Amino acid sequence: MEKLKLALEPRSVLGKKVKSLRGQGVLPANLFGKDIKSIALQIPEKDFRKVFKEAGETGLLELTVKNQLYPALIHHTQRDPLTGKIIHVDLHKVNLKEKIITMVPIKLTSESEAEKSGVGLILQTLNELEVESLPADIPHEITLDISNLTEVGQTIHVKDLKVNREKIEVKNDPEEVVVSVQTAEMKEEVVEEAPAPEEVEAIAEKGEEEVAEKTEEGKEEKEEKEAAEEKPRREPQQQ
Repeated sequence: MEKLKLALEPRSVLGKKVKSLRGQGVLPANLFGKDIKSIALQIPEKDFRKVFKEAGETGLLELTVKNQLYPALIHHTQRDPLTGKIIHVDLHKVNLKEKIITMVPIKLTSESEAEKSGVGLILQTLNELEVESLPADIPHEITLDISNLTEVGQTIHVKDLKVNREKIEVKNDPEEVVVSVQTAEMKEEVVEEAPAPEEVEAIAEKGEEEVAEKTEEGKEEKEEKEAAEEKPRREPQQQ
């Protein structure tokens, strides 16, 4: 998959103060990975939205931070439950030569004959597929044609999905049901209560405070290390 490019800047505004950034159309973000400490970043909201629309959470990105390049995935986005606007972004630095496990959305295509004729309704019980592959081989989405579903009781399982299994290992149970045809009485809609705006803000602020604490700890560790290295240099001069 072709890498999408995204330029970000280091961010000095942390914790609750990030609200001021959002008011200026700037998104707070964090980059993390196995081999790096979390980096506080920021990016114009309009630039991120443009890339996110195309990449989603599976598209490989090439991040630029002060002329430093990082291959990464969009790990998570926090949204305002009332406006739907993204308020924070977590980016995951990846090693292009190491496989990772991630979730890929399953998208239904066409329309089932069962729904067209009024015989039954489509119930999708699995919306994402857990896969393991190299970052560049992760599909943007997995499409599923449901036009052949004509009767109540018919199902499509994980093993029926069209996936390049030479490059991608599917972690789900092969017999797990993805889609089935149900009667109207059998299909129950589950509506999850969205968190209150203040709860979302609290989650974002907590994450920012943790980043601020880690950043401060990193500074202290660096100062202690420099002091320890400087001490042996001074001792011979004192003798």
